[in-house]
Parts: sequence; C-alpha cells; structure tokens
Amino acid sequence: MTKILVIDDDRSTRHLITKGLSGYSDFEVLTAIDGTSGLRMVIDEQPTVALLDIYLPEFNGLELFRKIRAIDNRLPVIFITGDTTSETAIEAMRAGAFDYLSKPLNVEQLRNLTSCAAEARRLMDQPVALPIGDSTSMGEQFIGSSESMLEVFKSIGRVSAQNVTVLIRGESGASKELVARALVNHSDRRDMPFVAVNCAAIPDQLLESELFGHDKGAFTGAEKRRIGRFEQCDKGTIFLDEVGDMSSVTQGKVLRVLQEQRFERVGGNEVVTTDVRVIAATNRPLEEMVKTGRFREDLLYRLNGFTIQIPPLRERSGDVPPLLEYFLRRAKSEMKRPELTGISPDALRLLVNYEWPGNVRQLQSVVRQSLLHTIGTVIGPMNLPDFVRNHTCEPRPASTQSEPPVSSLLSSPSTSRDNLDVAYSDADASLLGSFDLDEFIAHRIAGGSLELYQEVLEQVERRLFAKVLAETNGNQSKTAEILGITRGKVRDRIAAFGISMDRTISVSG
Repeated sequence: MTKILVIDDDRSTRHLITKGLSGYSDFEVLTAIDGTSGLRMVIDEQPTVALLDIYLPEFNGLELFRKIRAIDNRLPVIFITGDTTSETAIEAMRAGAFDYLSKPLNVEQLRNLTSCAAEARRLMDQPVALPIGDSTSMGEQFIGSSESMLEVFKSIGRVSAQNVTVLIRGESGASKELVARALVNHSDRRDMPFVAVNCAAIPDQLLESELFGHDKGAFTGAEKRRIGRFEQCDKGTIFLDEVGDMSSVTQGKVLRVLQEQRFERVGGNEVVTTDVRVIAATNRPLEEMVKTGRFREDLLYRLNGFTIQIPPLRERSGDVPPLLEYFLRRAKSEMKRPELTGISPDALRLLVNYEWPGNVRQLQSVVRQSLLHTIGTVIGPMNLPDFVRNHTCEPRPASTQSEPPVSSLLSSPSTSRDNLDVAYSDADASLLGSFDLDEFIAHRIAGGSLELYQEVLEQVERRLFAKVLAETNGNQSKTAEILGITRGKVRDRIAAFGISMDRTISVSG
C-alpha cells in the first residue's frame, strides 16, 4: 500500500481527502489533526506522500514543512491552502514543495497530483538509469562517441594546426561554435585573440562596420574611429557564424580579406593589413544560394578550404545519454541542486527516442526545464516538457471520429466483458472494438504513409492499454501487473494516448 499522510486541522478537508483517495490506486490515507502528531506519523509511518495545510494553529505550514524535510528530505509534500494569492504559491514552491492545491479541493486534481507525487517518490527509491555525479569542470566540452562524431573529431585533428579556412556545416543548435573553439584550441593561434561574430544577429548596415570598423564621420553617429573585429583579432582567429546571412557588399570585403589579408574601414581610405584565420559556419544551403545569386561563388570556394559536417543529434541517439549526463552535471551545480541523483528509465527512454529538431542546444534547454520541474532526487517522465512526453504519439493517423474516454465505458465496477464489447461497438469500434490490422495497413499505404511502422505500433499499443484498463475497471496498479510494466509507464501511456480517467469512474482498489 502507498501511505498518504494528511495533516490538516479542518475535519471536512480530511474527510474529503480520505474519501477521494481511499481505494484509489493502492492508496492508504492516514490523517493528523495538528503538526505535532503529523511529525510523529512521518517518523512512525514513513508515508510516501504528505498533504499539508499551510495554515495550522500550532505551526505555520512552511515551518512544519522544514521540520518534515529534516526528518525525510525526499518526502514529496503537497501544500493545501485556501489562500489563492500568488505569494502563497511562490513561497510554497520556493520552499521546495512538490506542488500545492487550493480549496475547495477538486477530487480529480487531488488524485492526479497525489499519484504524480507518489510516482516521484517511487523513482527516488529505484535505481536510476542515468546516474548524475558532481560537476568537475564548468568549461564547454565535446561529448560524443558515435561514429559520425568521431569523424568530426578526426577532422578537427587533421586541420586545426593548418592555416586554412574551415567551413563548418550543420543544423541550428548543432554546436558549430564548439567545433570552431576546438579548432582554435588545437592550433598554433590558441594563445591569440579569438572573436565570434553571428552574422545573422547583426543588421546588414551594421555588420560591415562590426567586421571592418569605421572612420570618424563615416555615417551619422560615427563620432570617432572604431576598430573592427578583423583588426582586433590580428594574429588570431575570427569565427563567422551564419555566414550565409551576409549582404553582398560584406561578402565582397570578406572575400578580399581571405585573398589579400587587407581591407579598408567603412568611410576610410587607409588600407589595413591583418593576419587572421577565418572559420565560418552555416546551416544554409550555400550552393543553392549561389545558383540564385544570393551568395558569391568565389567566396564559397574561399571559405570551403576544408569542410566539417556536424551530424544532427537525431542521427546519433547513442550520444544522448552522455550529453544528458554532462548537461545535468552542469545544471545541478549552477542551479544548486546537489540532491539530484539521476534520470529514471522511462524518462531516459523518452529523451533518447525524441528526434531533437533543435539538436544539442534544445537538449540543454530541456535539461534545465526538467530540472526546474523536478521536486526530489530523480527526473521522471512527468518532469519532462510535454513535447518530449508526447513525441512517441506522433504522427497520428487521420480519423474522422473522436475517441471516447475509457471512463465512459467503465460506468460500473461490475461491467462484464460482454457488456464492454457492446459498449466498444456502440461508442467507437476504432478504439477498442474489432480492429482489422490488414485493412488499417492497406489504408495507410494507400494514403501515402511514410511512418507506417510507428503508426501500427501506436494503434496496437493504444488498444492494448485501453482494453486492459477497461478490464481492470481503471485500476492502474492491476493494469501494470497484467502488462508487466510499472505504474509510471501506465500513467505515461494514459497521458500520451489521451485516455480520460475522470473522477466519475468507479474503480476498485
């Protein structure tokens, strides 16, 4: 049984929570009417989740929360409050609460939130799939052991010491600047200036001045001479990111620098000589841009002295776990979360299977978002952004009928299998009734499907979960036992497939 401790001096609140949670899933509800007895029960009963009134006669709820955390710092605590002001919510979450519920309590919300808290505690007590140690270095690092990334590393080794222009190609967020920095760090110019310029982030009229500088009076507001980036990093390296976004005028001046190592400042006649190695990067199809006249062909040849192609993250899923471990170690240190121990198996599976359209930059962002949503020591599926959790459900086959919630088919615990079959047929045969797999496959092929494997797996899995949930009258623990998986996995698929488990369901404990 999963013990849920309720500490509240309001008899009606205790009664509502007890009635709403008793018999739901495998919950056993324990109650305490004050802080002193509540603390004693935390020690004696070792509950899985605590629901705590934020206003108690004997203790302020936040004060009692700190005492509870001193006894068991992994116990998820959900605050209950009749105060719906923003200050109350902010203070509760800052204190480290799992979440908070406002009165009057909504039974469905109470059940869902308590289930999530219980799952979070369960994950803390299970071995993690990806342990997270403490950060030993805060510097940027190259992570990857896939064959495609090893080719990138070898390319860096081949060309870093050579004084040739390098063009780094790859999708947005693929860590092109990290490649540029690695080239510099392994070159003879490692101790000389390094300047990175994002050509897409600077307006055309300012980029020329940014790169080459300007003389006094060159344009309105130019009150004194300004030294440009090429001049600043003499004897060093300049990194031109998103080089495909330069205007034709700027392209011409960059070409001259590459050919002659000379240029003039904007509005000036003095020829400036420099010794700069150029590393460029782009996610744009420069060859196509040459054909349409948007990029100079001679500049492309000059930039393309040596090309390094960075593979997208979706093509090297084996690199996701070490990247996660690296970014989590950094985030754990930067966000002061020393209690974090790792990622659960289900969460890791979702992260590895996600396609990462934003590549490494997106993965780093997801790590930080997930950590912010994690109360406890383990990152679970419920802590991941919705687009990661729901990714395995897409694309969904087109349907002209909406699928009814399983709850509508479970009006009574005594519903027989025969009655359920009739209900499926009457409600929507495509959800739980007869399903012709051959017909579905033929229909999807005729429709030009390019994701047939995923679509078939989704249809079968959706029907499996809905059918077993119906047979168990919505009992998620029993469903998990029958399927041989965890309750967390069941909850994940309920959410992913949009299976409604509303409070009108009559379920057995």
